Order: sequence, then C-alpha cells, then structure tokens
Amino acid sequence: MSQKTPAPPPADAHLEAMLARALGKPAAADAADAPEAPHPEVAEADKRCGYVAIVGKPNVGKSTLLNALVGQKVSITSRKAQTTRHRITGIRTEGASQFIFVDTPGFQTRHGNALNRSLNKTVLGAVTDVDLILFVVEAGRFNLADAKVLSLLPASAPVILLANKLDEVHRRGDLAPWLRSMQERHAFAEFVPMSAKAPKDIQRLFGICEKYLPQQPWIHDAEELTDRSERFMAAEMVREKLFRLTGDELPYTSTVIIDRFEEEGQLRRIAATIVVEREGHKGMVIGDKGEKLKRIGTEARMELEKLWGGKVFLELWVKVRSGWADDDARVRSFGYE
Repeated sequence: MSQKTPAPPPADAHLEAMLARALGKPAAADAADAPEAPHPEVAEADKRCGYVAIVGKPNVGKSTLLNALVGQKVSITSRKAQTTRHRITGIRTEGASQFIFVDTPGFQTRHGNALNRSLNKTVLGAVTDVDLILFVVEAGRFNLADAKVLSLLPASAPVILLANKLDEVHRRGDLAPWLRSMQERHAFAEFVPMSAKAPKDIQRLFGICEKYLPQQPWIHDAEELTDRSERFMAAEMVREKLFRLTGDELPYTSTVIIDRFEEEGQLRRIAATIVVEREGHKGMVIGDKGEKLKRIGTEARMELEKLWGGKVFLELWVKVRSGWADDDARVRSFGYE
C-alpha cells in the first residue's frame, strides 16, 4: 500500500511557530535553548564565535541589555537619549560559544549636527559585518524612529526582533497581533519578547542567538568582557554621572575628555575635563559651591573602583567650548569617529 504524501504546511506555519516560541509555548523549549555552562576545556572544533549588533532608536534599552548580556557594566546608561555615543563591544563566553556584542548609539533623525552625523555613521558601520542583528524595540510599540532604524538594516545578516520592556506590557494577549504586524514589516528570523532586567530572559536569549554564530575559534580570551580601554571607560563613567545628575537641563552635547591617566600599582590617577557649550551650562555642572561637580566625581570614582577592583583618584574640571558639536574637526578631536 502506498503511503499518503503529507499535506504541505500552511503558508503562515513558520510565523505561527515563531509566535508560539516567542510567547513561551512550549516552556520546555526555553530550557533546551540555554547554552551549556562554561567548561574549562572546549575542543577547537566545537567552538563558535560571532558578532551580534544591538541596534534601535535612542533610549530603548540597548545599553542595559548589553550590560546584562556581558554580566558587568561596560556601557553607560541614563534616561537621556543619546547616552551611548560610541561602538561599545561587550564579550561573553558561554560554554563553547563566544558572543561579541556590539552596542551602538541610537540612530538620530532629529538633529543634523556634526556629532550626530558621526554617531549615525557609527551605527551604519556596526551593522555591516556582523553575524546577527538584535533590533530592539519596546514590546507592543513601533513608531517612525523605529521604522527609520529598521530601514537601514542590511539584508546580509539575520535580524531578531527583540521586544524589550516586556514587564511594562499589561495585556500579553495584545502581543500576538503586534508580532504579526511586525513580521509584515520585515522577515525577522526570530521574535524575542523579554525584559533585559530578567536573568532568565537573558539566559534564554543566549540560547536563541547561539545557533547564528559561525563555528570558528574564539577571537578573545574567555575572561575578557570588553575591548575598550580603561581610559575610555573612565570618560564614559564620568559622562554617565554627568547626565544622571543634571537631568534634562544639560544639553546632550556635553562630553568628557581624559587629560591624564596614570597607574601606580593598584591606584589609578585620572584627570578629566567636562566640556560644555555655554557658560550657563558650566555653572549647572559645578553647582552651588561646587557640590554638583563633587558628587559627579564621587559617584564616578566609586563606580570605577567597583569596575577595576582598585583605588581611583579622580580630578574633574569644566570648560566651555562653544559650538563644538557642530564642528567636524572638533568632534573628531574629541574621539568620535
């Protein structure tokens, strides 16, 4: 007796399977996805290693996600849009796989100055030669700023739709139609609704991303967390505290320059300058009797001591450089690409 040829699956079967996985059904699949625990010896033939770009509009949670993936703070965060200004690489080695995550500035469409042209160039450069792209949006939401970033993604790498801030969604039932509408915008390889603050979601994401990494030797040592220098991290940490402690009053164009970085055993001596565009901004940063500047320095120093496990002596100054963010040469001299 001849066997009956099974009927082909419906055209949207792949989409429905992705929806089922994204919404956590079956739960057992999540556990299977998780990579193995780190092992002291991994055969070269079993190793995987690849670049994963994290992209999205400003202030969508990319840096928080990167820090959670790496397991340590390597990218600064604040509520101020455009906090991240550089391509930040975070490294995490799990089991046989080494993930090299690339955090990018949020793509800017509102301002066309030299600084933002530089930041947008950084975003486009970061997604050119990667193995996987995590397109981060807020779960259940999509606007013109998201659409602009999505339109810039190359077809050369698979894209995972990472619906972040799932903890803020009150009606999970609304996610399925939203995910279907998102798939009409782009042929996403996976849907991952999650919260970057939930450890179980982070671990599940490793398992989902792992299969997209090519089989090849690791590029970095297993213990490395970032390829950025301590000098760079010092400037970033001061800038984070600057933004957090001045709020929305201080324009996002303020920046930090490291003037001196010296190591004496476990002690690091750092002198840095906070650059602002107007004299009024200088007073805002210094504060009454210098209290604001002192607090910025104290909180940055404590964060750096925690990061490096040693004592830090940090000296801060504030200078006015009018119009620097509109000056291409000055932007480059301040370390932007």
